[in-house]
Amino acid sequence: MKQLRVKVLAGLFVVAGVLSWGGARLWDALGTLPSVPLAAPIVLGAIAAVLAATALSLRARLKAQRERRPGAKGVEPLMAARAVVFGQSSALVTAVVSGMYGGVGVFLLGSLDVPARRDQAIYAGSAVVAGIAVIVAALFLERVCRLPEDDDPATPTATPA
Repeated sequence: MKQLRVKVLAGLFVVAGVLSWGGARLWDALGTLPSVPLAAPIVLGAIAAVLAATALSLRARLKAQRERRPGAKGVEPLMAARAVVFGQSSALVTAVVSGMYGGVGVFLLGSLDVPARRDQAIYAGSAVVAGIAVIVAALFLERVCRLPEDDDPATPTATPA
């Protein structure tokens, strides 16, 4: 499994933001711009909390397993792999979604004198901040589940016959 790259996530964020900003300008010129839902930052914050809790739980269990504590509950490799896939997919989707809200938020900055638009800009900015929290939690989860490098020269390696 390949590790997530911050450059890829940033690229997705920027591309989605630019497209969303252009779409918001076009939509506003043709009619009424759809509103940014209040639930957007709440849902993204909940996802960030779940990812962080999963990472902290796995980190504690892996530490107990490495220290060979009696009664330590081990971590199944498949469960760790599923957690990493959940984190990576959440980070990728959140980069796009946060970029979209960021683009709309940048568009809304031009009309902060209208109270409804100001509220929408606040919701969009909050969604971007919550999206960044999701990405940070996903990268932390990925780091927690990373396998240690096998640099021990005493470990025999298989040679082709």
